[in-house]
Amino acid sequence: EVPTMAVEKVFVYNNTSIVQDEILAHRLGLIPIKADPRLFEYRNQGDEEGTEIDTLQFQLKIKCSRNPQAAKESSDPNELYFNHKVYSKHMTWVPLGNQTDLFPDADFRPVHDDILIALLRPGQEIDVLMHCVKGIGKDHAKFSPVATASYRLLPDITLLQPIEDEAAEKLQKCFSPGVIEIQNIKGKKVARVANARLDTFSREVFRHEGLKNLVRLARVRNHYIFSVESTGILPPDVLVSEAIKILMGKCQRFLNELDSVPME
Repeated sequence: EVPTMAVEKVFVYNNTSIVQDEILAHRLGLIPIKADPRLFEYRNQGDEEGTEIDTLQFQLKIKCSRNPQAAKESSDPNELYFNHKVYSKHMTWVPLGNQTDLFPDADFRPVHDDILIALLRPGQEIDVLMHCVKGIGKDHAKFSPVATASYRLLPDITLLQPIEDEAAEKLQKCFSPGVIEIQNIKGKKVARVANARLDTFSREVFRHEGLKNLVRLARVRNHYIFSVESTGILPPDVLVSEAIKILMGKCQRFLNELDSVPME
């Protein structure tokens, strides 16, 4: 429910590529746009024309042509044609209204420049205008600010008795790199838990008869590790803080509803 900006409407003036208009519009909608959604308002329901406070406008106008300097025996499209690959870098921001004054230092653009949109051949062209609006992933996946978000409990690894020498080395191989380290104490190799957080809970140690009773695997019940992979629109720390604000707002609305209900 953390909002982002994404392409909502695509006005197709010319599209002679092999990509149908609907597919082209869908591909453009899924391109993450580098624009802080907190700077914009939600567009009102039913509004056809956007304004500078609720819409970002982008243009994509490109035409493929032959390269007259290409070698005759060449079969490489990169040598034979100009603009035969349409990338997200070809999308240009077209300010609406007084957006140039509102955002003097803004650099509204796709997050990545190398997202392939379509392939063209000589004579084919794409000329479209896009309107980006503010929305949430609950309504459509294109507004989702994260590629992957997951959480897990913090692993808790306890060695029930000292594990030394060959057993220590075998124990180290049972866990992810960095979980178990081997110390040299009085000429002996002794295993210790270095960083349980890195463990992936493979349970490999229980396959070894000599080790499975020497280790206890558990999880810290009140310690969660969140992994948030951003699409690049907003950094992960901002996404998490914004999500917490939304959750706090929901809790406050719930409490207000409870307070407003008359008690019998």
